[in-house]
Amino acid sequence: MPFSARLSNCLKLLIVLTALSLGACMSSGPMTRADTPQARQAEQLASEGDLDAAARQFLALAEDSSGGASAHYRLRAAEVLRENGDLDGAARAIKEIRRNRLSADESFRLDLIDAEVSLERGDAERASLLLATNEDSIPDRLRLRYSELRARTASARGDRFAAARIRATLDAELDGHDRDINREQIIELLGALDDATLKGRAYSLRPDDALLPWIEQSLKLRGQTLPRDVPRPQRPVGTLIPNADNDLRREGFHAPRQVALILPLNGPVAGVSQSILDGFFAAYFSDDSRERPQLRTYDAGKSPEDALAAYAQAVGDGADFGVGPILREAVGALFRQALPVRVLALNHPDTGEVPPHGSAEFGLLPDAEGAQAAERMLGLGITRAALIGAQTDWAERAGRAFRAQFESRGGSIVGESRLPESAFNYKSEILQAASAIADTSSGEGSARSAPADAGIFISMRPQQARLLVPQLKLAGINAPVFATSHVNAGELNAALDRDLNGVEFCDATWLFSPVPARPDRNAIARKLASANGVGGRLFAFGMDAYALLPYMDWLLAHPETYLDGASGQLAADSFGRIHRVLTWARFVDGVTQPVQGALDPLPIQQGGD
Repeated sequence: MPFSARLSNCLKLLIVLTALSLGACMSSGPMTRADTPQARQAEQLASEGDLDAAARQFLALAEDSSGGASAHYRLRAAEVLRENGDLDGAARAIKEIRRNRLSADESFRLDLIDAEVSLERGDAERASLLLATNEDSIPDRLRLRYSELRARTASARGDRFAAARIRATLDAELDGHDRDINREQIIELLGALDDATLKGRAYSLRPDDALLPWIEQSLKLRGQTLPRDVPRPQRPVGTLIPNADNDLRREGFHAPRQVALILPLNGPVAGVSQSILDGFFAAYFSDDSRERPQLRTYDAGKSPEDALAAYAQAVGDGADFGVGPILREAVGALFRQALPVRVLALNHPDTGEVPPHGSAEFGLLPDAEGAQAAERMLGLGITRAALIGAQTDWAERAGRAFRAQFESRGGSIVGESRLPESAFNYKSEILQAASAIADTSSGEGSARSAPADAGIFISMRPQQARLLVPQLKLAGINAPVFATSHVNAGELNAALDRDLNGVEFCDATWLFSPVPARPDRNAIARKLASANGVGGRLFAFGMDAYALLPYMDWLLAHPETYLDGASGQLAADSFGRIHRVLTWARFVDGVTQPVQGALDPLPIQQGGD
């Protein structure tokens, strides 16, 4: 047998075992009608795991009883046999049950077993009929098993999307091995659908549909991206309102008591952690509130296992809130756990997990900046774009997000290219990406300008951008250029950055303008090296992590609200993801300046992540 076939059979076996364990988990104790010593003994055997003996006892009780009691014991025998993996035995046990002798609850349990037997025998249509019921009448203890059977039935009938959607709603109710298997099934089901089908179905879902993150993950595995639902919150948090004693309090404010900072303190990303930590502590010491929490720092190490151990230690030390980790693999590992203490993770996991209820994720994503650049260009009337990026993972992510957002709003990509890392002459890449938006109507040899509806999106570091932008002008292509924050070195260097004159980019507000309740950047930068250069962006991110703590619950429960942050204006979605609306700036005489209106409050400003 080929390896792939063996793997498929093993997965099917795991699914069956998971379904059996789901049923076992949903048992709520003895279900006997007759409180007899024999019935109590049978239930005791079942609870102790001696399922063969329990089933024999229930069948013997059924033979010795009549009417409703006999039907009840046969049903209990069938449930125990099913829990033991013997669906054929369960089918034989229910064959002699008369439905009119069962209670409503027992009739539903009979249908569940009958549906599972039908699925095992390949009769998905019968299973579908048996599961057609009023969901409001389903006992809570049986909802998980009912939903899992519905998902298996939909899959058996060929409706993979419906099956994945049911499993997505199940995800929040499961943990451990059951959840891992359920997630494998979601990805496998969505993986069987083509790109166009997945995207079309995604567009039909509500922004808070539990399946959306899984569609995003499935498409990401294929190098595809969905457009983002741009948040448009209307109201800032922290409005002063009177309480019952007529004292003023800040709406939505609830400070944690003890916060654990879980970040890598050594290794390749220790420098990133240091800038974030410095920003966090700067905001902490600038906070004059009497409700400042206690802070403790824990080393998240270099692996997911290290981060999990640090989290467990923080919980043991009494923390009621965790901040971190920052490695994507560690964030994913943490989100797969049952978290006794909520966290604000400082990255987004690549594996698609959404934060557990009450927790959130917050990151500086290139995907978000690409989507916001598309919104910015479209808002200015630019409907045709050339896309030029570096040959890096983050630039690819930004480019994919830009394309998805731009095209979903009616724009078109007229050309695309990537700049080789070691090259200095970009003539061929410029022609490949941008020749379609050059205006040659003035005749050969004349200076060319781009049509008013055309623009260029770039995603690259300053070194490459300083080479590219002058070469665009030499090629006679004068379309406006928009970029991600990576184009900004974060420090004053007018002599070099004059080559970037006119380029607009999105970045953290704190880099250009004072932010209320945050320390002044110029004053901080003179004292802390971590607030300079590209570290300034991480420093602002750390300040926002602190500022989010007392308002996180409010933001998660009120998507119409936002927090004015140092890294952008911050809002949350229904999946626990913090989004940033960034500030737009432009290079003028080699100096970065906010674009007029870029610092206006929401919802005037375009974009988001």
